Amino acid sequence: MMMMMGKNKFIFFAVLLFGTMVSLVSMEPVEDKQVLIDFIQRISHSRAINWDMGSSACLNWTGITCNHDNSRIIALRLPASSLHGPIPSNTLSRLPALQILSLRSNGLTGPFPSDFTNLRNLTALYLQSNGFYGPLPLNFSDWNNLSILNLSNNGFNGSIPPFVSNLSHLTALSLANNSLSGEIPNLSIPSLQVLDLSNNNLTGPVPESLQRFPTSAFAGNNLSPVTSIPPVLPPISQPSTKSSKLGEPAILGIAIGGCALAFVILALIMILRYSKDRKEVSERPKKEEKTTKLRSGSQNVNGNGSLVFFEGSNLAFDLEDLFRASAEVLGKGTFGTTYKAALEDASTVVVKRLKEVAAAKRDFALQMELVGNIRHENIVPLRAYYYSKDEKLMVYDYYDQGSVSSMLHAKRGENAGRTPLDWETRLRIAIGAARGLAYIHSQTGGKLVHGNVRASNVFLNPQRYGCVSDLGLATVMTPLAPPVMRIGGYRAPEVADTRKVYQSSDVYSFGVVLLELLTGKSPTHATGGEEVVHLVRWVHSVVREEWTAEVFDVELLRYPNIEEEMVEMLQIAMQCVARSPEQRPKMAQVVKLVEDVRRTTNTGASEVSTPATEVGLSPVVAQQVGSSVVAM
Repeated sequence: MMMMMGKNKFIFFAVLLFGTMVSLVSMEPVEDKQVLIDFIQRISHSRAINWDMGSSACLNWTGITCNHDNSRIIALRLPASSLHGPIPSNTLSRLPALQILSLRSNGLTGPFPSDFTNLRNLTALYLQSNGFYGPLPLNFSDWNNLSILNLSNNGFNGSIPPFVSNLSHLTALSLANNSLSGEIPNLSIPSLQVLDLSNNNLTGPVPESLQRFPTSAFAGNNLSPVTSIPPVLPPISQPSTKSSKLGEPAILGIAIGGCALAFVILALIMILRYSKDRKEVSERPKKEEKTTKLRSGSQNVNGNGSLVFFEGSNLAFDLEDLFRASAEVLGKGTFGTTYKAALEDASTVVVKRLKEVAAAKRDFALQMELVGNIRHENIVPLRAYYYSKDEKLMVYDYYDQGSVSSMLHAKRGENAGRTPLDWETRLRIAIGAARGLAYIHSQTGGKLVHGNVRASNVFLNPQRYGCVSDLGLATVMTPLAPPVMRIGGYRAPEVADTRKVYQSSDVYSFGVVLLELLTGKSPTHATGGEEVVHLVRWVHSVVREEWTAEVFDVELLRYPNIEEEMVEMLQIAMQCVARSPEQRPKMAQVVKLVEDVRRTTNTGASEVSTPATEVGLSPVVAQQVGSSVVAM
C-alpha cells in the first residue's frame, strides 16, 4: 500500500514537472510571431533576418523584445536592415502591445502607414532616413502614450497637423529635412523637450509656445523674424538734486584708471589660468582617456556605405548608433584600437577600429565575408563590419571578463582586487584556444592563417573554455609596415625574415600563450635590472640550467597534484616555440596533446589546499623537459 502511494506521488510530481516544462516552452507570442513572419515575407529585404516560427522570438529573433512573460512583442528594432518599398498594410498594425518601433535608415517608401494609428500602446516611433512621402496623418488622437516621434529625412509634404498638440506625453519631435509647408501650429505641449523642424518650407511666425527652443530648431525655413514682448523695465529713479556732480576731468581720470586696473586684473587671471591648464594637462592621468565617443576619430567619415551584418546576428543597430554610443577604450593593439560600446538599447559590443588597412574595399569585403561566416564555439564571431575611405570597423561580441592577458597580468597583490586564475581555468583556456586555432587552420582548404595569436585576443566563452578573436586581419593590413612585426614576444623567428605569417607561426605564438598560462609572465617583461627579457628565452634558460619549478606561476603553487600536468603542458609549449617551423607540431596535433594532459593524470586540479612552499620537478620529468629543450 505504501509503495503504491509512493509510486502515485512520484507520478503526480512527474506530471506536474512535465506540465510546467510544457507551459514554459509554450510561452511564446505565437500570434505576434505570425504577424512578423507575414510582414517579412511581404516586404522586400536584401539582408537575411533570422525569423523562424520554429525558434524563440523572445530569445533569438533579431530586433525583438518581449514583455515579462513572453506573451507579447513590445519592441521591434530593424534599423539599417535593407528593407525596401512600402510597409505592407495590415501587418505591423496587428501588434497591439507594440511600444517601440524603429525602422530607420532603410529604403522604405510610400505614404505614412495609415493603419499605424492602431498601435495605441506606441511610445516611440523612429522612421527617419527613409523615402516616405505625402502628408502626415491628420489625427494622432489614438497615440496617447507616444513620447518620441522622429520622421526626419524623408519626403513628407503638406502642413504640420494641429492634432500633434494632442500628444500630451510627447518629449521629442523631429520633422527635419522634409518638404513640409505652411505655418507652424501652436504646439502647446508642456512635456516637449526636443524639437527639430529645420530644413523644410515652413512660413509665418514661430508660435509663442515654441519660442523656448533654440533657433537651430527652425533653421532652413522661410519663417518670420521671431518677435517677443519686450520685458518691463523698472522705473528710472530721478537723481537727487542734493547730489554733488563730478567734473569731466575727474570722470575721465576715474575711467582711465578703472580700465587700467581691469586690464591688469584680466592679465593676471589669464596668466594664472594658463599655468593651471598646463599643470592639469601634465598631471592628468591617462585613465581619463578611457571614455570617449567613437565619432571622435571619425570626423571625416564620408558615409559611402553602411554596417554589413552577418547571418545569425540578433543585433539591431546602425552606424549612427555606434557613433552615439558611449565608448570605453579597451586597448590599443597590433591592428588598431578596441572599444567597448554601450548602445542605446542597453546591448554592449566590441568595436575594433582598424589602422593601416591596405586592401581595397572589394578585397576587404571578401576577407570579412570569409571571417564572418566562420562559426565555432572557440572562435569569437564577427558580427558586422564597416568600410569607407576614412574608416574601417569590425564589431564583435563583448566578453565581460576581459581577455586572458588582462586576467593573467592585471595588478597582483592582496589589495589588487584581482581573482587569480586556477589551473583548471588555465587548462580550459589552452584547450579551447587550441581547438579554435585548429578549426581556423582547417578552413579554405587548410590554408587560412590567424596571424595575430596573443593572450589579449583570447577570451572565455560561456562554457569557460578559451576562444580566439582577431582572426584573419594580417592579409588586409599594410605590407610595408606589417603589424605582425610589432607583436612583441609572440613573433616567430621566420616572420622577421619573410615578413609573412604562416600556420606554423600561429603555432609558435600559441606556444607563447601556453608559456604565459604556465609562468604568469608577459611575453616580454623587465627583470630587476630593467632589462627586457623575452619569455621564450627566459624559460629556455631556467629549464636548461636549474631544473626547478621556478618557471611556474607562484599562484599555481596552492593547487596540489598538478606537477605532472604543468610539466606536460610545458613540454607542449616548448615544442610549439621550436625555432625551426618544421619541428613544430600542427595545431590539430597540439589539440590532442593539450587534451591528453588531463586524460593521462589522476589529479584533482580544481581542489584547493594549503599553498605549497615549492613544487620541484622530479629528475625523470626534468630530464624529459630538458631533452625537448636541447633538441630545439
